[in-house]
Amino acid sequence: MKNSKDLISIEKDGEKLSPILPDDVKNYMIDIDGTICDDIPNEETERMATAGLYPDALETINGWFAEGHIITFFTSRIEEHREVTEKWLNENGFKYHGIVMGKPRGGNYHWIDNHIVRATKFDGKFTRMIDKTATIQVFDD
Repeated sequence: MKNSKDLISIEKDGEKLSPILPDDVKNYMIDIDGTICDDIPNEETERMATAGLYPDALETINGWFAEGHIITFFTSRIEEHREVTEKWLNENGFKYHGIVMGKPRGGNYHWIDNHIVRATKFDGKFTRMIDKTATIQVFDD
């Protein structure tokens, strides 16, 4: 994993700001249910341990990990699902740096941050990433 020494320090007017990763390191935040495996709602916890893995998810994500990118699973599963989630990820061979539980459910996410945010909607297949022009919503200058 990249560590804090790989972060770039930023200062403005003599005050430190939140550090950033180098341009060649991506900070992947990856959903679990419906993205890397079967779409299982939190109400059906018993299915989480045997979720079917989606094709190419493991190879793609572990490839990003091997390239030095940060892999964090960001899931709507709640904290009480952490143990079954970590066990499933480990048994299936995923390499990752962390898991953030409790993402809001329901989709239609609009992430507002002081750092660059890029979003890719998973549409059923892991493939290579390409550049594509799209319309986005931004704050009016």
